Amino acid sequence: MAVDTLLLELGAEELPPTALDALSDAFAAGIEKGLQEAEIPFQAVTAYATPRRLAVQVTGLADKQPDREVERRGPALAAAFKDGAPTKAAEGFARSCGVSVDDLIHLETDKGTWLGYREQQQGDSVQALLPEMVRKTLQSLPVPKNMRWGASRVEFSRPVHWLVALYGNEVITAEALGLQASRTTYGHRFHAPDAIQLEHADDYLAALENAYVLADRQRRRERIREQVLAEAEVQEANAVIDEDLLVEVSGLVEWPVALTGSFDERFLEVPAECLISSMKANQKYFHLLDDRGKLKPLFITISNIESQDPDQVISGNEKVIRPRLADAAFFYDTDRKHTLASRIPQLESVVFQQQLGTLADKARRSTAIATFIAERIQGDVAHAQRTVALAKCDLVTEMVLEFPELQGIMGRYYAEQDGEPAEVAQALEEQYLPRFASDAIPQSLTGQALALADRLDTLVGIFGIGQRPTGAKDPFALRRASIGVLNILVKGELNLDLRELLQVAADQHQNLPKADGLVEDVLTYMLDRFRAWGQEEGISAEMYLAVRARPVTKPLDFARRLRAVKAFAQREEAAALAAANKRVSNILSKQEHDGSTQVEASLLQEAAEKALFEAVTASQQQVAPLFAAGDYQQALDALATLREPVDAFFDQVMVMADDDAIRRNRLALLASLQALFLEVADISQLPQ
Repeated sequence: MAVDTLLLELGAEELPPTALDALSDAFAAGIEKGLQEAEIPFQAVTAYATPRRLAVQVTGLADKQPDREVERRGPALAAAFKDGAPTKAAEGFARSCGVSVDDLIHLETDKGTWLGYREQQQGDSVQALLPEMVRKTLQSLPVPKNMRWGASRVEFSRPVHWLVALYGNEVITAEALGLQASRTTYGHRFHAPDAIQLEHADDYLAALENAYVLADRQRRRERIREQVLAEAEVQEANAVIDEDLLVEVSGLVEWPVALTGSFDERFLEVPAECLISSMKANQKYFHLLDDRGKLKPLFITISNIESQDPDQVISGNEKVIRPRLADAAFFYDTDRKHTLASRIPQLESVVFQQQLGTLADKARRSTAIATFIAERIQGDVAHAQRTVALAKCDLVTEMVLEFPELQGIMGRYYAEQDGEPAEVAQALEEQYLPRFASDAIPQSLTGQALALADRLDTLVGIFGIGQRPTGAKDPFALRRASIGVLNILVKGELNLDLRELLQVAADQHQNLPKADGLVEDVLTYMLDRFRAWGQEEGISAEMYLAVRARPVTKPLDFARRLRAVKAFAQREEAAALAAANKRVSNILSKQEHDGSTQVEASLLQEAAEKALFEAVTASQQQVAPLFAAGDYQQALDALATLREPVDAFFDQVMVMADDDAIRRNRLALLASLQALFLEVADISQLPQ
């Protein structure tokens, strides 16, 4: 069986840059899946993509499927012969196989003996199998939006122009999207527009690079990074390379060339975030900072051509960026003519959610929640109330309407200009923290109160109208809101009861259709998010379930227990004690035990049960202050010493004694042992 390289390339008009990675990966995955299903051996599948092409290269691909033995089963032996002669069923099966009855074999199965036939089936060639594979893959690509062009009925993300399908040096006869496959590809639209005849599939990358095309996405991305850093070094500045922007820019060019331009220093009077958002969103520019972290009046653009007159390209970009930055300056100047507080009435007409009212309604509800939280965490109640009132006012400013990603940031700038207290201004920006699981939390108490109040109101409200998240839909980002609440409470070391907070939030809503059981429903949902939260800290599902089994509703306390159980699980005693607790749980659940943990010392008979009683009693006294202080890890470390007396008890003592009093006393001893561990978690859930 021969092996060679397969190359597939689809040429098109400029594809959407933000969808390029997904399209490229799906193209490669579709071909790989097709080859696997066809059982054709291959070495590796690599995806390539530029704005004008999607490509897949498969190395070490066998030229055909392996031959295989096919077994066919016919009628049962009892129905195949009558009086020693073949029946019509046997003869019909033999004809369908193209042989005589004498050539058939007997197949032994667990359901009896059957007539059968085995034959060698030749594997199909790559040439025969690939056309349908390509067609199916292209049809299933995650195209954001299809379009048609000309009089064609073909649909794709952009008009397509060529299709390359090469196996080694042979063209595969295939058709897709109205294109016939060939060995012809094309280089850079301007630098090398002529057709390129690929002699072999292995020539792909080198041939395109000679034609000013870097087809390797990662290599193109890294070249952009290197060029941006080099340009910044020339300017004695620090380049800020946003990874999402880098991906998008690499999806806009085939031959990247970094150039540095400048803009008027007067624009630096506008907050840097506004200028940066304008440069990134509108022009896809990288910005530069000085050694103090201040924005410099410079930008780096990535051109798709290697111009003979780069100054002309730079000048053109400078002309384009000037009105963009002027717009940002205009928005900023216009917004500053009105205070944030003067915008509060506008929130009455901005709908948060149809059934939950306006942003003004949300602010009124959040004020009560934030007040409650601020009181509990010794924050400034007046600051919390003022911050809630102003929290959403920047959403109706010109700047945030143009650049939504600046919400909160502009609130801080405008609050500072209005002379609001520093902590109020800071909290306006912090209200959106954390934006993702590993993000920083608000540092000010006012920011923490606002961030919690806003999320809790949203969670209770959306659940209360029956729109809890599903596996596919979470339009109000309730999963992220839940993890945000947990992170603030845990990382901020706020020992607040989540059930109590949710009840306060629920009390602010009127006539919610799903009000019955609402607090417990949201509480369960949020505590279940600890499973994902714990994964960040290497906490297994079993550890999570061990803590989740306990009625713990304070996230900070929950997290401390999780970390303690994680540390305990590393001890050599953990598995044995987990198994013992599992055994105790099973014994107590099967017996008519009243739950008593009161042990009568006079009823203890065996040395092992006396030793366990003494060990449990000593441990109770030792760990009680540790439990009270929330030092669960040290408490579990102390309880680990119970392994030996527990093992001895189960080895030497018959729990289910004939004497009823002795039996109940031993059950009480086990219940007291179990209760010690349950002060932290149900460790019987741990691996044993």
